[in-house]
Amino acid sequence: MREGDTLCVWKLDRLGRSTKDVLTIAEDLRARGIALRILTGTLAGNYSPKGEGKFFFTVIVAFAELERDMIVERTRAGLDAAKAQGRTGGRPSVITEDVLTGAEARKAKGESITAIAKALGVSRATLYRHIR
Repeated sequence: MREGDTLCVWKLDRLGRSTKDVLTIAEDLRARGIALRILTGTLAGNYSPKGEGKFFFTVIVAFAELERDMIVERTRAGLDAAKAQGRTGGRPSVITEDVLTGAEARKAKGESITAIAKALGVSRATLYRHIR
């Protein structure tokens, strides 16, 4: 960006990952003569790093970082609770125990992984991942 340009961000916390990052980036933009426009949120509008505006900006950035950290913590706790209950996320495996047993028997008879994978309609990588 060049002097006189305006950087637009959807929300203040999209500007950086931490309070320090956001403040450093905002100060760098100001020093280079680049305006900062925040489109949504508490500080929607043009940012002016003077007096009370700078203090309020710092406080809002700190709250945004705290909110992000809390979301990460809650997500982790939810995933751990689901795991403790025996639930796992992600896509279900295409290899069931029956399919795996059949594939291992075919491999024991000398059939190639490529031929087995083609017959089962799965990738070779999937078979290699499951066959012991």
